[in-house]
Amino acid sequence: MVQTFTFDVTLGAKPGQFVMVWVPGIDEVPMSIASDNGKQLKITFFAVGDMTRILAAMKKGDLVGLRGPFGTHYRWKPKQHLALVAGGYGAAPMYFAALEAIKDGCTLEVFVGARSSEHLLYLKEFKSLPKTTLHVATDNGSKGFQGFNVQNFDAVLKDKKHSKTKPFVHQIFACGPERMLVSVSALSAKWKIPSQLSLERYMKCGYGLCGNCVVDPLGIRLCIDGPVVSNDVCKKITEFGVYHRDAIGKKHTF
Repeated sequence: MVQTFTFDVTLGAKPGQFVMVWVPGIDEVPMSIASDNGKQLKITFFAVGDMTRILAAMKKGDLVGLRGPFGTHYRWKPKQHLALVAGGYGAAPMYFAALEAIKDGCTLEVFVGARSSEHLLYLKEFKSLPKTTLHVATDNGSKGFQGFNVQNFDAVLKDKKHSKTKPFVHQIFACGPERMLVSVSALSAKWKIPSQLSLERYMKCGYGLCGNCVVDPLGIRLCIDGPVVSNDVCKKITEFGVYHRDAIGKKHTF
């Protein structure tokens, strides 16, 4: 189940940053920000664990804690042509990036992918944006391109005859499952397009104190040195696309 909550508060967040969402007496978890327009803040999440299932059942007026924003954010230059690659829930922070980038006159190519059509998010919202072209992909072909969104992106770059001297896009932003990010990283290197990827790790404090989100071998803390990092940094992280750690630091392969 996917839910979007809107809070009548602003934290001055930037696209790619996250907040710690607290349900009193239950747990606190990090969540990406779907928008923060100076008046309201939105989060979009999947109800997949104990805390998020309880959060999804909450109603207007129930008590929820927010702290943040934390971490790094996506960066662009005015009037750039940007490619935004979103997998699954990654569509929410990508929408936030799109909202802000178009204010700077950017042109957007948005690639949204999911297992099937019912798992696609934020399509109507992306379609409503000016100077934005939406590219949809599903693994089973139930909507749009049949295959992965990175394959769809690669096909578009070939069709547009992208080159370093005649670039189709200037930068790539990506958020989604890590296996997708590994593919974006490879595509970024193949086409020599700078990219910024949002890496997800188990985060507890958000201040860089607990060390739970440190990645090998760089020792950077993704709650303050990430979650948005350049592809140059990603390629130096040996655990990228291979494993991650749980709440007690045990390694789990992807």
